[in-house]
Amino acid sequence: MQNASARDILAEQNTAKREEIIDLLKKAYWMEMETVMNYVSSSVNPDGVRGREIAQALETDIQEELAHGQLFARRIKDLYGVVPGSMDFKPQQKALQPPKEQTDTVHFIKGVIDAERGAIEHYNKIIEMTEQVDPATNDMVIDVLRDEQGHMRMFEGFLREYQAEGKA
Repeated sequence: MQNASARDILAEQNTAKREEIIDLLKKAYWMEMETVMNYVSSSVNPDGVRGREIAQALETDIQEELAHGQLFARRIKDLYGVVPGSMDFKPQQKALQPPKEQTDTVHFIKGVIDAERGAIEHYNKIIEMTEQVDPATNDMVIDVLRDEQGHMRMFEGFLREYQAEGKA
């Protein structure tokens, strides 16, 4: 049986593990913040009736993604880390960049699926790492993971509709 301080991520003996978790949380923070930026552009750029449907879905998701970023920021601070500023930002989401044609709704859909899939993969890594040593972070990330899975599932549904019509 583990002693109490072995499960206390704030205990001095867990400094190295805490720093690893902070690094993963910083990556999660940047993923969410970049998603917010790209969802803003993807909620404005699409043209056409179906493009507006996608844009409206993304408009709704912007606030949730921002809230996730804020959760990660607070947890970084709680773990004695420093929330990074914009000079540390390195963009990663190539698939979410605006397409050449603003009526290319499938491009927007696939970009969202790609971003959500990347987030899900990263959040599963955090969940695995925190399972035994940091139950508070573990619980928080499980909740965020559930949201991201819901987002991905919704956009996979949009893509299946296009595929059924032979447009993707």
